[in-house]
Amino acid sequence: MSDDVHEVYAIRYAHHARRSGDNFIGGDPHDVLQPLDFFVWAIVGPAGAIVVDSGFDEAVGRRRQREIVKPVRAGLDALGIVPEAVATVLVSHLHYDHCGNHDLFPRARYHLQDREMAYATGRCMCHAALRVPFEADDVVAMVRKVFAGRADFHDGGGEIVPGVSVHLIGGHSKGLQCVRVKTRRGHVVLAADAAHLYAHIDSGRVFPITYNIAEVLEGYATLRRLATSPRHVVPGHDPLVLTRYPAAKPGLEGWIARLDAEPNEA
Repeated sequence: MSDDVHEVYAIRYAHHARRSGDNFIGGDPHDVLQPLDFFVWAIVGPAGAIVVDSGFDEAVGRRRQREIVKPVRAGLDALGIVPEAVATVLVSHLHYDHCGNHDLFPRARYHLQDREMAYATGRCMCHAALRVPFEADDVVAMVRKVFAGRADFHDGGGEIVPGVSVHLIGGHSKGLQCVRVKTRRGHVVLAADAAHLYAHIDSGRVFPITYNIAEVLEGYATLRRLATSPRHVVPGHDPLVLTRYPAAKPGLEGWIARLDAEPNEA
């Protein structure tokens, strides 16, 4: 296998039961059950394991009424990934469900966008409506990593290792980035919250927590451009990911999906 080709896994760690009207600006006329799943992602290749996002812990889940189904560490353990050995964590953005579990990766360097750090520590956080999806402890923990020399910043696109790159999207959060991974089936794009659900990117609708609607909509085109095909874009919170892709191995159905394998359906 080429030294720039990677395996990619989606690890479900939490769940939130909700109705579809809560998932779109302007609501949804169908008003059906449309839960969100919460994922972290693991990229495994010649450079070792790279983790994308770090989820949230039990305390934050209780406070925000989100159900932890299996801790993030358990999902990594199931793939044979030792958190203490992980050297690289890519942070899509600093919302509570993507950057918690601060001490899970004690050796890792964290990669995020310049403007996300500025957004989460600047004047916008004076406004309650904008700081809702942030946890002060998460932001402070990232500041501490900066001062400890454990943060790398990107201004737009950046290569992490051959075959893995980050790309600024914005929209949902000012410095949201997606991750592009070269795999055996082509370039897979981990959208994170650039598209919460397949329904967002397929219909051009927008999730209610949004910094800039225009950037969200333009971001859908960017995701498609970066991916080998629309079937290579993986949304950040859609339970369908676990049915469209095969389990990483027998016994992990409904928990960990392998994204470098061909999906089960279009």
